[in-house]
Amino acid sequence: MKTALVTGGTRGIGEGVSRALAAEGWSVVAGGVSQAEIDGFAPHERITPVLLDVTDDASVAAALDRCPRLDAVVNCAGIILRDGVEFTVEGFRKTVEVNLVGTMRVCLAAKERLAASNGAVVNTASMLSYFGSPFAPGYSASKGGVAQLTKSLAAAWAKDGIRVNAVAPGWIATELTKPLQADPARSKPIIDRTPMGRWGTPNDVAGAVLMLLSDHAGFVTGTVLPVDGGYLTL
Repeated sequence: MKTALVTGGTRGIGEGVSRALAAEGWSVVAGGVSQAEIDGFAPHERITPVLLDVTDDASVAAALDRCPRLDAVVNCAGIILRDGVEFTVEGFRKTVEVNLVGTMRVCLAAKERLAASNGAVVNTASMLSYFGSPFAPGYSASKGGVAQLTKSLAAAWAKDGIRVNAVAPGWIATELTKPLQADPARSKPIIDRTPMGRWGTPNDVAGAVLMLLSDHAGFVTGTVLPVDGGYLTL
């Protein structure tokens, strides 16, 4: 049975990825940042929820120790700080530390295990990897960094048999975006710009992740795949 580590795997997009992998027969170690997330996660026989702080080396090592073999890492852990917090050095640094440095920390810690299984990585970039945000400079910068990190690791690790790709979600209906979904004045412009005319779901992103981890993508590495209903085409 193949095993995957999914950071941020107990809520939102990460939970969707964890459950989609489990439905396909994978064994999944799903990282949650707090005990409350772990306790609130609906059990699944193929998913093991564990505490995982991607800003802490020991926490990452402990999560990887739960994987006797490792075929895939899906980096979904991430934060966005609102109300202007990312316009402070402390707020900017915190966002980059989780979203970008945390992704690199997990990739580096998992490399040896992934090389042993000819495994794959899927990182989580964003539509904000392609353009900036007037409200979230730390998030945008970190997600731009994730896109370039993905390409760099793909080039560096191909010789080790490790493929590294990323998904770039658009507007996805999760707990994080509920305030936007509930506000017609903010939701309508999003829907109007999205050619497919709806919000995405965690399952939409999970489907793309499954494809990138599959043998169908055996010659695909270094790509950043938008999963945005066509948002970036306009």
